Amino acid sequence: MENREKIGILLAEDHVIVREGTRELLQREADMEVVGEASDGEEAVELTRRLKPNVVVMDIAMPKLNGIEATKQIKRTHPATVVLILTAYDNDQYIAALLDAGAAGYLLKNVRGDELIDAIRAVFAGESILQPSIARRVIEQLRPTTLQLEEALTVSPLSERETEVLKLAAKGVSNRDISQRLYLSNRTVQSHLSNIFKKLVVASRTEAILYGLRRGWFTMEDLP
Repeated sequence: MENREKIGILLAEDHVIVREGTRELLQREADMEVVGEASDGEEAVELTRRLKPNVVVMDIAMPKLNGIEATKQIKRTHPATVVLILTAYDNDQYIAALLDAGAAGYLLKNVRGDELIDAIRAVFAGESILQPSIARRVIEQLRPTTLQLEEALTVSPLSERETEVLKLAAKGVSNRDISQRLYLSNRTVQSHLSNIFKKLVVASRTEAILYGLRRGWFTMEDLP
């Protein structure tokens, strides 16, 4: 990604009036810059390649290429770019498919403007924007089969402490609470998460959690 002072955002939305309204909202924020706008999924993939945004705010239902496939292609070629879904569809199957594709968060279009702004900042910082109850439900759908686990890489590149941090993150525990539980500073927790993301080549908690689950480093039963 390009080094820039502001969070570079690409809007992928086929409804012009929604896109314009979202752009105006985000451009008011001193730490945000809308670097591009896409009206379909193919354009979103191409503009991500050219503009290298930090965050893509992605709709699901778009012409040419839907948000799920566009997210897959973006994460395949630009794993450090974070994808935040903003959609009208509240459906476990869509959420599961998008998490599987590499999305870091999922918001409905009835959210308030300040909630969207907070969510963009959060996913940019590596947080997951998904209620823990919803996350657990949809991650259950993505649980690997025994055969997939046997074929997966079983040796984790993470240290014992990093694995501990990732397990707590998988439970929906905030960075501040992780630091209290493990008697670490907040900066140390952020450093551990940053190292986890680098080792796994992911950009968010959600991606890291799914990566670990798929390789059998921990299971849903480990996460009461």
